[in-house]
Amino acid sequence: MESITVKDYMNKRPVTFSPDMPLSSALEKLLRSQQTGGPVVDANKRLVGFISEQDMLQQLLRDSYHCQDSHAVADCMTSNALAVESEDSIIKLAEMMAPTKPKLYPVVDEGKLVGIITRRDVLRAISMQMGECLTHPV
Repeated sequence: MESITVKDYMNKRPVTFSPDMPLSSALEKLLRSQQTGGPVVDANKRLVGFISEQDMLQQLLRDSYHCQDSHAVADCMTSNALAVESEDSIIKLAEMMAPTKPKLYPVVDEGKLVGIITRRDVLRAISMQMGECLTHPV
């Protein structure tokens, strides 16, 4: 299982956001997706942050109270987003995910976003491996 890498299970076409995108547009985009958040990238596809449902919820609640749409993604994103590389081991990622909260990690190679991977993707990888072990006993 150590040889299974993030790139084997990552989503190579994630929903992404730009820092200057209006928060209301980001909300619509997120609601149409199956993601709980997403990477924020610059024009060169470099990861500059991450925005989650929780980040949006807090700011949009204030904005809706005042009936305004004056905030951008950059105003409420997390700028020091945790990320993994495509060649990282699924086991290493599972160990990272166990004690921490992120359910979704951007996948970057040389600073550029190449995908995302979720807890569900990691569980799918583990399930596939367990299925192979049970079908082909050692």
